[in-house]
Amino acid sequence: MSQKTAVVIATFSRRMRLQFEDGAEVEARIKGKKLKPVCGDRVVAVSIEDESDWLITEIVQRVNELTRPNMRGQTEVLAANVELLIVVAATSPQPDWFIVDRYLCAAESMHIRAAVVFNKTDVASKDEKIASALHDYARIGYPTLRCSAKANSNIDSIQAIVHGNTAIIVGQSGVGKSSIINRLLGGPEQRTAEVSNKTGEGKHTTVNSMMLTLPGGGVIIDSPGVRDYAPALQSATQVIQGFREIERAGHDCRFANCRHLREPGCAVKLAVEDGTISARRYESYRRLLALTERLDKKL
Repeated sequence: MSQKTAVVIATFSRRMRLQFEDGAEVEARIKGKKLKPVCGDRVVAVSIEDESDWLITEIVQRVNELTRPNMRGQTEVLAANVELLIVVAATSPQPDWFIVDRYLCAAESMHIRAAVVFNKTDVASKDEKIASALHDYARIGYPTLRCSAKANSNIDSIQAIVHGNTAIIVGQSGVGKSSIINRLLGGPEQRTAEVSNKTGEGKHTTVNSMMLTLPGGGVIIDSPGVRDYAPALQSATQVIQGFREIERAGHDCRFANCRHLREPGCAVKLAVEDGTISARRYESYRRLLALTERLDKKL
């Protein structure tokens, strides 16, 4: 019996596809019911005598987890060991910047890089609110790109950000996440071929999630559960730390435990008043803080 460490590159309910350090790929089962590996996990697996399958016996400690609350109020892990979160918005559907801010907050909580991509620039739009929101993200340090997956415009800039990273692409339904991934892969036929080749069972195989290797370097973890997920944030501290400009300004508040709502001597509120911090982002912060506190009371 042989034992190796591998990365989970595709999941099919209780079956997995693993990739070893030498690039070899195998199918695997999971030992017991308590282990719940996800795409991106590093796992320990052992060979099974007289079978081609391997058996996953352990999950190596995760660097981070991408999570969401499930229907039972529990936290569900969607992917692990992510290095980059790309949040996509578009002219249509109408951008929900609160959702974008919530994704970015999750990225900060996971201690990973994040970028904002505005898709569908082939559709003419002179919406000043869009320009203002994108400016807000750029001035606090997030790479902010405009692209058109339909016209294949500026996709190379997204590829440059993903290069060398394990990335997740998220955003509202309909903003063109799958179209962007298809462009990064070289076309939808390449995406279908990759899924087919990874599973060895054809394009109709039901894949819960998988890591797609980009021709230009880097990988994207893709799954229906990840694309439109709502991040699980479990504390006010996570929310404060998730808004980088608010967290920085908060060091100058009168009180160390200031929540930046009604406290006197709050440097954050002063920064909002003088325009240093976006009033729109501050409102997202207030909404997310209230949402997190309501969820906390229910648990």
